[in-house]
Amino acid sequence: MAGNDLRSLYRDMLLIRRFEEKSAEMYALAKIAGFLHLYIGEEAVAVGAIAATRPDDYVITAYRDHGHCLARGSDPRKVMAELFGKVTGLCKGKGGSMHLVDVERKFMGGYAIVGGHLPLATGLAFAAQYERRDQVVLCFFGEGALPSGQAHEAFNLAALWKLPVLFICENNRYGMGTPVQRAVSLYADIAEKARAHGMPAERVDGMDVLAVRDAARQAIERIRGGQGPFFLEAVTYRFMGHSMADPAHGHYRTKEEVEEERKRDPLMFLRQVMLNKGVAKDQEFKQWEREIEQIVAEAVKFADESPFPSRDELYTDVYTG
Repeated sequence: MAGNDLRSLYRDMLLIRRFEEKSAEMYALAKIAGFLHLYIGEEAVAVGAIAATRPDDYVITAYRDHGHCLARGSDPRKVMAELFGKVTGLCKGKGGSMHLVDVERKFMGGYAIVGGHLPLATGLAFAAQYERRDQVVLCFFGEGALPSGQAHEAFNLAALWKLPVLFICENNRYGMGTPVQRAVSLYADIAEKARAHGMPAERVDGMDVLAVRDAARQAIERIRGGQGPFFLEAVTYRFMGHSMADPAHGHYRTKEEVEEERKRDPLMFLRQVMLNKGVAKDQEFKQWEREIEQIVAEAVKFADESPFPSRDELYTDVYTG
């Protein structure tokens, strides 16, 4: 395995981690308004899966979308500006935290309605198949979306028409404050829900970026070969609360549980792998830390100094031809 690949994976996860930490800080300073859902702890899923794609493949996700957008290569300055509601943001400040879109990079958005984007992913996959474009759609969602009707409609059509879509369930074990076992049947084997639609499925350790990348690569190769959709359950854990309105562990899980899960930090896991393989030394990790902190600091400066949208922007981009 090339050392540069490991370095890229680590830096991408580190960027997401530091970006999210700074976003929480900016939220506390009232620089960011509305809802803010952080991806801290789950970085290995987006980074690993997206590393298995090509630039022309599509990515679509739910409202916890900063990490996916950054992993796809979006400019951190524009992402932060969007969180600030500034006109220099990816969506001119109109989307905010939950609705990031970067069409140029085929990042087709974050969506606030639980499970609402799964039919959109199926639609993107249908269009790619219909126009005979060799593209795959990566659709990320939480386990809390599985009981929704639109999820199963999307699964059914994708399997029926053998559409090129990889459904990635980010099972962080809690839908807001509800444990998965209280909300989802067959919670011990969520992938069985996909198999019920005739779709192959498997489970992967969502805290291991290498395992996620390898599983996604195999699934995408199968999908691109015309064998239809695939369902990947990535078992992960969010270290923060559901959103910034929720304490770090809330009243639905114990502090001890969170501390135990933090021992499986995906950044620390990959760092140890790289040290063991002799791919990087401590000094390099320190250098990357400084570089990433500078990137995030510049993103905040850019966002803070950018103007808010004018009133005229209310009427632009409402419809597009």
